[in-house]
Amino acid sequence: MAAEHGPAGGQLLMSTKKRVLNAGSGSYAPGRLHPIFDKEEWEQVRLDAEPLTKPDLVGSIVDMREFVANSTFDAVWSSHSLEHLHAHEVLPALMEFRRILKDDGFALITTPDIEAVARLVLEGRIDETAYVSPAGPITALDMIYGHSGAIAQGSRFMAHNTGFTCDRMGRLLVEAGFPQAHIVKQSAFDLWALALMPNTEREDLIQQLGVCGVDFAAE
Repeated sequence: MAAEHGPAGGQLLMSTKKRVLNAGSGSYAPGRLHPIFDKEEWEQVRLDAEPLTKPDLVGSIVDMREFVANSTFDAVWSSHSLEHLHAHEVLPALMEFRRILKDDGFALITTPDIEAVARLVLEGRIDETAYVSPAGPITALDMIYGHSGAIAQGSRFMAHNTGFTCDRMGRLLVEAGFPQAHIVKQSAFDLWALALMPNTEREDLIQQLGVCGVDFAAE
């Protein structure tokens, strides 16, 4: 059985399962992987820039060439990670997502919807609780600049350095070379993106995501 070596010092054993890169995974928690990546079918590889989260691979999603080969993943899952990059780093990161995906793969991405957050600011609700997450109450300030509680405790990687509207996300995915990109507003303050490779089974994938609660069919 072949093994892939990462800078964290361990080995990533190969298997017959499909592989999903959890890009910017944070600490391990079963609920952080989207339900479309059923554990019976998918093998998760966690990547994070913060060694304290104990990922499989330690590094930045902006440049993964030293530890992730071309066309080696079936999917990329990026949940609230892109907003932690600086604006000029986003396109290189999306190009990296495309590089590591197989020809029938896909990237599933979610980030704060800065347009929706801006409405809170305009309504004078900048520091009111917008919703409650597992990390605690979240305000417009947290969605713009990063979770203030985590940052205060020394988690500098939690700071936000850029933001996304549906239009900006779509344009960047096209610039990164994805043949198709679908963007939807799925909740009050989040946008979701689905970036497809040339041979991805689009209809089947969109149907599966719909069952899991993300409706790209109504885009």
